[in-house]
Amino acid sequence: MADYPSSPDYDPNTAESLFEDAAWEKSFASEPNGGNCVEVNLGGKDLVGVRDTKLTASPVLIFDRGEWAAFLAAVKAGQFDLPPNP
Repeated sequence: MADYPSSPDYDPNTAESLFEDAAWEKSFASEPNGGNCVEVNLGGKDLVGVRDTKLTASPVLIFDRGEWAAFLAAVKAGQFDLPPNP
C-alpha cells in the first residue's frame, strides 16, 4: 500500500466543518444503542467524511471519491471479514 502525502490543512478534529450537519447518515446495521458503527457524509465536495457514531466529538476521516469506492469494493469482496470463531 502506497503512502500518500497528507494535506497540511487537514485536521481530523476540525474536518467536520467541511460537511453539512444534516447529511450525516448512520449505518442501517447500527444497533439502537449506537453499537460499533460509523456515520458517513457524502455531502462534501468530492469528499466523503467518516466518523464514529457514538462519539459526539469524533474526529472526521476524509476520503476522496476514488478512495471511498475502492474501500466499498473491498468490503463487498469480503477483504475485511473476520475469520469465524473456532
